[in-house]
Amino acid sequence: MTKPLFVSLIINNYNYDRFLADAINSALAQTYQPIEVIVVDDGSTDGSRDIIAGYGERIIPVLQENGKQGAAFNNGFAHSHGDIIIFLDSDDYLFPEAVDRIVTIWQADSAKVHYRLSVIDGDGNSRGFSYPQGSAPLATGEAWRSLLKVGTYCGTPTSGNALSRKALSQVMPIPFEYRSTSDDYLSVLIPLYGNVLAIEEPLGAYRIHTNNQWAISTVSSDRYRRFVNHDLQRCDLITQHATALGYEVPEDLNLRFFGRAWSRLASLRLDPQNHPVATDDALFLSYSGILALWKFSAYNVQKRLIYSLWFIWVGVMPLPLAEPAITWLFAPQFRPKFVGQTLKKIRALVS
Repeated sequence: MTKPLFVSLIINNYNYDRFLADAINSALAQTYQPIEVIVVDDGSTDGSRDIIAGYGERIIPVLQENGKQGAAFNNGFAHSHGDIIIFLDSDDYLFPEAVDRIVTIWQADSAKVHYRLSVIDGDGNSRGFSYPQGSAPLATGEAWRSLLKVGTYCGTPTSGNALSRKALSQVMPIPFEYRSTSDDYLSVLIPLYGNVLAIEEPLGAYRIHTNNQWAISTVSSDRYRRFVNHDLQRCDLITQHATALGYEVPEDLNLRFFGRAWSRLASLRLDPQNHPVATDDALFLSYSGILALWKFSAYNVQKRLIYSLWFIWVGVMPLPLAEPAITWLFAPQFRPKFVGQTLKKIRALVS
């Protein structure tokens, strides 16, 4: 008789006492066995450790000084024994059948199974959509091919991934320089070590609240610089590991995804003196963004045209005219009505 797969659910927490019990309870409520629930507290100063203590022997507590997400992942993994590892953010939670569904489709050569997450607000109310948004299916099979082509693939946040211990052993421990971007570190590297499987239905909840909200409320050159530095780090990571494994990585990888081009263009236009890439030029970035849209993206003609116009406008117009376009792209809640009406007319013309 085949030995059942053992699953480790590792909850990483820092000062989320108001959400932590939901995450722990969801892990303990899984319909699948055998599992272990490990809770890593990264030096919380709120009531988190009292909550953890209340679960007694039902969980494995790992209490550490504040070392950021990377240290929590490393410590949790070091204490785990599972064939499959799920890093669950403490402000998210899983549905009871999540692990059961994952194990059902798991294969011997799986590097990971990822699945959608229902989006909820800070009070647990549904936002009416799942993450990632859009109609594009989650990546499956050899997702590394997309990584080496455009530096990204359609995936899910931390709590939406079940990872192979075998694959994790190839990339752990997470280096110190990725201590605050450990989720991205794993997202990039794990597909290099096996096939990716996907479940298109939500198997858990992803909570959006004030502390983790990525939506931009104001135009800030500093924020765009962080986007640029993060993207450069991501592409360097792909290049280093893929090259070591014998894969050929294109030299222009960091500009094959149009999202990277518009972050760099926004950063350059808003604050050229502090822009991270000294050799960047606005016209070059506009050209690169348009090329990426038409050569590598899966967007329809309407979106490609609209975003191409954005690249041209932001690349050539004086800053007082370019800045509103940057705001309207990254913070759509500030778009005037006439912008939405214009976009509708463009869509109608090319449909």
